[in-house]
Amino acid sequence: MAVLASENTIQKIELPKSWQGETRVLLSLGVPMALTQLIAFAVYTIDVLMIGRISPEDLAAASIGTVIYFALWMVGSGPVMAVSPLVSQALGANQNDTRDVRRSVRMALWAIFLMFPVVLLALALTEPVALALGQDPTVSSKAADYVLALAFGWPFALATMALRNFLAALEKTKIPLLLAAVTTLLNAGLNYLLIFGTFGFPRLELVGAGIASSLSYTTGFFLFVAYITLDKRAKTFDLFHRFWKSDWQRLREVVALGWPISLTTIFEGMLFNTAVIMMGLIGIMEVAAYQISINVVALAFMLPWGLSMAGAVRIGLAKGAENTAAIKRSASVTLVAATLSVVALALAIALFPMNVAAFYLEPDDPANAAVIELVLLFLPIAGIFMVFDAAQVAANQLLRGLKDVQWPMYLSGISYWLIGFPVALFLGLRTPLGAVGIWYGLTAGLIAASVFLGGRLWWMAWRTNR
Repeated sequence: MAVLASENTIQKIELPKSWQGETRVLLSLGVPMALTQLIAFAVYTIDVLMIGRISPEDLAAASIGTVIYFALWMVGSGPVMAVSPLVSQALGANQNDTRDVRRSVRMALWAIFLMFPVVLLALALTEPVALALGQDPTVSSKAADYVLALAFGWPFALATMALRNFLAALEKTKIPLLLAAVTTLLNAGLNYLLIFGTFGFPRLELVGAGIASSLSYTTGFFLFVAYITLDKRAKTFDLFHRFWKSDWQRLREVVALGWPISLTTIFEGMLFNTAVIMMGLIGIMEVAAYQISINVVALAFMLPWGLSMAGAVRIGLAKGAENTAAIKRSASVTLVAATLSVVALALAIALFPMNVAAFYLEPDDPANAAVIELVLLFLPIAGIFMVFDAAQVAANQLLRGLKDVQWPMYLSGISYWLIGFPVALFLGLRTPLGAVGIWYGLTAGLIAASVFLGGRLWWMAWRTNR
């Protein structure tokens, strides 16, 4: 996008007029975004892989701690996700409107850091919350220590995502991919030093993993700040000049758009986190196996999520430019690309679960036998629901790009808590299926969400734009 002299000069963005053109643009934007999400999520995968080498008990503690940490991460995700539609629609209407973009990004960052003191207080209650949920006392204590170490990276992890969404709207995705890789490598190195106490560092085990993640999140944020201040296009928005200047009207707009997004994310994410609690009511081995299986699924999920985030940018630009044909093209291309991106992975996970399990636990260690046996049961089911997960996230992100956030919130609540949760609770705790039944409940919720959100997208992109 060309940089013009004045932000008062109105210039709508030019969009592809063919399906092939839209596909090329989506993939050029979406593949680096998907890889960035994959690499960024690898921080958690590295934690799981290394913690799994300590003991199944520590792995279970990390799983319980992560449930509580991510519950609060999801609360903060609303302002982060609001950046994409606000920025893309502003640029779609006028490529030169740097002031409007600056206001949105700044106030999203403000919202994140203003929430942090409350989040820190909530994370301090990890142990009593875990105990109240019926978790093992030793596991609960370890989870509390892990979460406290993770806590200080919380605002920086979310703020980095907000900056990535801003850069994506500018079609800047390659350098963010590189920065995400640097951050992940840093986390791996710090994990090695602090978990196992190598090269003279103290052996901190689970706490070391949390400290390593917090340090890598913080470093990653400042790397993104440095890049934005140096990039020729990004620096024209002056995001950090007089950053302390308040803009209460835009902050209210960010919050108004962000809170339904947060609640939608909580509806989905807390179902999967509640599954950890239900697994914990069955046994510690079930929690450890669930943590491994859901980590595999979440890694694969980064691909459709990244493509869907790119689709949200594309449909937002089209909406801002008031280009009806482009809205329909971007919606269709994103849905197909996101769904197809996981098909091969889903088949591999379903057909070769033992190969996957061996990445996380030593298969020859008798102490791991019970966990591996459960993983072999979980992964084939997970492979099936991955396809529906991709479809629902694509529809959800596209609706956000259109600033349609209220109805998706309601539909997500129905899908996950009136359908998915009761099925998981009944099959998991009231039938012989046990832990496998919980996975069937998760699948039911995702199927419902893909149908309901897909229908809402059809209404918004096709019925209202005929």
